[in-house]
Amino acid sequence: MNRRAFLSLLSAAAQAQSPARVAFSFDDFAWSDIPRLTPDEAMDAYLRPLAKRDLKATLFVCGRHVKGERGMELLKRWGDAGHLIGNHTFSHRSYHAGGSTPDAFAEDIERGQAVIENLPGFRKIFRFPQLKEGDTKIKRDACRAFLRKRGYRTGHVTIDASDWFYDQHLRARLAADGPIDLARYREAYLNHLWDRAIYYDVLSRKVLGRSIPHVLLLHYNYSNALLLDSIAEMFAERGWGLIGTEEAFTDPVYSRQPDIVPAGESLVWALGKESGRFASELRYPGEDGEYEKDKVEALGL
Repeated sequence: MNRRAFLSLLSAAAQAQSPARVAFSFDDFAWSDIPRLTPDEAMDAYLRPLAKRDLKATLFVCGRHVKGERGMELLKRWGDAGHLIGNHTFSHRSYHAGGSTPDAFAEDIERGQAVIENLPGFRKIFRFPQLKEGDTKIKRDACRAFLRKRGYRTGHVTIDASDWFYDQHLRARLAADGPIDLARYREAYLNHLWDRAIYYDVLSRKVLGRSIPHVLLLHYNYSNALLLDSIAEMFAERGWGLIGTEEAFTDPVYSRQPDIVPAGESLVWALGKESGRFASELRYPGEDGEYEKDKVEALGL
């Protein structure tokens, strides 16, 4: 039995006693960088599947991606539909990068807030770029203190994935005018998200003794504009409850601040690391395109 089949069996057994739930969140709003769709068509592609299921999601915005009044108009549509807007810094600077000091990173957070704070739906929810929360204890604790002082909570992720890698691959094929079997791409992409969801849900049950209300990290990109309805349908058909991010964030687990360095990754991953009991199950980083490269190439997508 392969690993995916084994995890699916574990999850199915657990589901019978404690069904999983998942909320959708999206990073890196970049409305001007989605091919083959107008900005309004792309926004519609996100709003329609969410409205269809009466779900409220959170969009984490980098200030530099808003790009003027057009970006603000699109974000207003998002907020007016009842969805939340969170801060993702201004420049998407990694907090682990060389030269990214606590003071410089804090300034980048404040610059990001200044762009979006007057939009409907804005909340003081902060998500670290690349889920990197500090590569030293000093940096980690300095940013945590800054966020507390400014009234922010961390917009944690529990189900991480490499959706951005699949999207980069699809966009490269589009740019090269190469043949694309969208049905096979859809199947491979959904399989990837399902594999990651099962992994993190099983890990949650091991680390915390329960399936927490999960928050899935996706990106505001072409692949998810095409397939968000299919993603939601997949989870629903396989027995997962679909919930809003605000509901998920009310669970006490989202107030946890794992004592690990480097800090970050999926919250479930980080709590597993903190426990010291799951070293063999926790690769680092938790997710990366390198893990998916051979799979995508083998499928000939």
